[in-house]
Amino acid sequence: MNPDLIKAEVIDDQNGLNSIAQDLDKCHSYAIDTEFHREKTYYPKLALVQLRWSDRLAILDPLTLDLSVFSAIFLTDKVAVFHAGSQDLEVLQRAVGVIPNRIFDTQIAAGFLGMRTPSLGSLHENILGIKLTKGDRLTDWFQRPLTESQLKYAASDVRHLLDLHQVLSERLLELGRYDWASAEFETFLNKRQKSIVPGDAWQRIKEAKHLNKQARGVAKALAEWREKSAQKNDIPNRFIMSDLALVGIAQKKPTKLSDLQNIRGFDSSQYQGEKGEYLLKIVKKGLNADPVPSLKNHKKSLPPEMRPAVTLLSAWLSQFATDKNIDPALLGSRSDIEELLRGETKSRLQDGWRQEEIGEQIDNLLKGKCSLSFNDGRLVIENRGTVT
Repeated sequence: MNPDLIKAEVIDDQNGLNSIAQDLDKCHSYAIDTEFHREKTYYPKLALVQLRWSDRLAILDPLTLDLSVFSAIFLTDKVAVFHAGSQDLEVLQRAVGVIPNRIFDTQIAAGFLGMRTPSLGSLHENILGIKLTKGDRLTDWFQRPLTESQLKYAASDVRHLLDLHQVLSERLLELGRYDWASAEFETFLNKRQKSIVPGDAWQRIKEAKHLNKQARGVAKALAEWREKSAQKNDIPNRFIMSDLALVGIAQKKPTKLSDLQNIRGFDSSQYQGEKGEYLLKIVKKGLNADPVPSLKNHKKSLPPEMRPAVTLLSAWLSQFATDKNIDPALLGSRSDIEELLRGETKSRLQDGWRQEEIGEQIDNLLKGKCSLSFNDGRLVIENRGTVT
C-alpha cells in the first residue's frame, strides 16, 4: 500500500493500544519514533509515540496510556526501525521498562553506504526521492489537542521509515555489509547512554580535571548530592547548582557560611541557615573522603614517540573509508587509535568486521612491514619487504 495513503490513527485509550499491541505481534518489523521534552526535567518526558507497521500508522498519546504493554513486543526478535534512535531508546526505557531486543537504525545503516550522519530528511530525499515537509521542531508536544500540523509532522517521521529500511537493507546485502551494520546496531544498544551514577557525576564536569586533590574530593561530594537531588525532584541538575558554582565551591573549600560569599556563579543568599550548613557538611565530607584520582590519570598517556603513529593511522583510516565509501566515524576515531596504541584494553579496531577489514594492514603499518605513499591524489599502502 502506498504509505502516503495510510491515515494516521490517534490512540488515546488503553483498549485501542492493546489492540495495536496484538496487531504488532503479527508483523516482522515496525518503525518507531518519539517526541519528548526535557528542558525543565531531569528525565525526558514522553509526549508522543509514532508507529508504522504493515499498512497502519498510529500516533499514541502516552499521557493517557500504559505503554508497558509493549514490553512483550520489544523482547521478541521483531525489528524496531529507528532513525538516530539513541534518545528514543532512553525515553522508551522509562516508559515501557525495556527496549527492543533488535533494532535497525537508518542513520547508522546509511553510514555503511557512504552517507555521513544523514538527517531523516536527507535520507528521504536522496534514497526515496521524497521531500519531507518541514515542521516546527520546537513545537509544544504536550499541548492537547494537537493541531493537524503537529499530527502531520509526527506521522511523517515514521510514514516512510519501513521503505528506507527495505532499500538500505537491500543495498547493504548487495555490498556484503549487512552483517557489519547488524553488529553496529548491537554495539549501539549495548553502549547507549545509561543512567548517571551519582558518585561518578563529577567526572562529567569540564573543569573538574583541573582541580587539586582536596578540591576533587569536594567536587565529587557536591556533584553526587546535586545529582541525587536532581533525580529525586526530576529537575535538571543545573537548576540546583551550576557547574561553575560547584567548581568554585570546590576550589574555595568553605568551612563557614561567610565563606560561601563571592563565589562565581553561586547565589549565597539561597544558602542561609540550615540549607547553608547542610552544604558545608557536604563540603566537609568531601574534604575528609579518601583521595579521588585525577581524571588526567584515568588513561595512560601515549609516549611522544607514538604520536606520529596516531597521525599515520588516522590518515590511512580516512583514505580506507573514502575508498570503501563508508562514513569515517563508523570505521574508527582518534580515540580508538590511541586505545589501540596504548594496548590497555581491546580497541574496537581489533574486533569484528573492523579487524577483518583493516586489522592486518594496521598491524603491518605499526611493525614497519608496510608504508604509506601518496599516489594520484590518494594514500596507498606499499609493502616494504622484510624489515630488520
